[in-house]
Amino acid sequence: MRVGILTYHFPPEPAFIPGSLAEELAARGHEVRVLTGFPDYPGGHVYPGWRQRWRHETRSRGLTVRRVPRYSTGDGAVRPRMAAWLSFAASAAFVGRSYLAGVDVLYVHQPPAAAFASAALLRLLGQVPVVLHVPDVWAEQSVEDTDDDRWAARVRAAMARTYRSASTIAVSAPSLREAVVATGVEADRVPVVLNWTDERIFRPAPAGSAARGLVRRDDRCVVMHAGTIGARQGLETAVRAAAALENTMDLVLVGSGAQERRVRGLAAELRADNVRFVERRSPLDMPELYAAADYQLVMLRDLPALRGTVPGKLQAALSCAAPVVASTGGDTAALVERARAGLSCPPGDWASLADRFWLAAQIPPPARAEMGRRGRQAYLREMSLSAGVDRIEGLLREAAANPREKTDTPVRKSISSE
Repeated sequence: MRVGILTYHFPPEPAFIPGSLAEELAARGHEVRVLTGFPDYPGGHVYPGWRQRWRHETRSRGLTVRRVPRYSTGDGAVRPRMAAWLSFAASAAFVGRSYLAGVDVLYVHQPPAAAFASAALLRLLGQVPVVLHVPDVWAEQSVEDTDDDRWAARVRAAMARTYRSASTIAVSAPSLREAVVATGVEADRVPVVLNWTDERIFRPAPAGSAARGLVRRDDRCVVMHAGTIGARQGLETAVRAAAALENTMDLVLVGSGAQERRVRGLAAELRADNVRFVERRSPLDMPELYAAADYQLVMLRDLPALRGTVPGKLQAALSCAAPVVASTGGDTAALVERARAGLSCPPGDWASLADRFWLAAQIPPPARAEMGRRGRQAYLREMSLSAGVDRIEGLLREAAANPREKTDTPVRKSISSE
């Protein structure tokens, strides 16, 4: 097939899903044309060594990437952010009609940042069938983060326009599917395609002495949280749970974030000597650190918007055959339980999490290893790059073979967080 890909972010930005999909489709023999912007995430400034210009294309076997200018700013306020989104829409529409002419099907990777671009471009491309990929619940909810009702309404309208045009809307979790169907989209147009991880990095590896030195002090059970220490994780709950089990287990927090000072302060206040902090490490180091610990901790606060979120650290842990302790609700807990890859408890309840920590410490190492093995098998079966691209490739073929007549009929109700 000749496949067009529209995405606001693309490597070298941390945009692993569209980047790996483009590479894999090209490796499978498809002609892939990517339309994206110049890299500026997360700082809001174009990366060093890059210069925005109109005619910038890179080509490799079967894969062409065309970058178009967009407004870049380090200011995260509403107006600059919307200016960036709208400028990308204008650039994509200006270039896209000719650049994507002749594609058999268009794949759109759509967080809210891409909503205006996809809506504008689809008007110009006529009857080209579209597979829309909504890869995270925040793509559905974060329009509220604009803190501006007028702009949030415009983003919703642009997303709804794309929903109406799409042949298929792939989502990353069952709860997100329910949210999309609730907007009025037919259920048979909304398949679930679970996200994958970077399997070149995240795979089973033995723990070296350096990794053990960072993670372990003795033979006690170690539960490790790797990643952002932010508001969405609610790691204060984990600190309180670990503090109640000072002589039973260690909690190791690897990473940093906006809530790090607060979490460190709570650990000091509770005199939780079994809670330790390790500065952020390269992703390349993480498989060894996973192996040095006994469990990986996956946490999300008890918020309705997060119940359909499956954090990328879950796929990374499962791919590395690391057993999991999940303090989450919704889809993440369901995945862990279905795979029998670890333990779970309701989010935001430190006593329940302390109980899970205690139980985790009592499980003998062979049984922990079996949890990890089951988790990796579930990952390979349901969440791997191969499984995900197989599913999306099938959706692209189906859309190309059976183009859906586009309509401007409004959906039953507007896209909103309920």
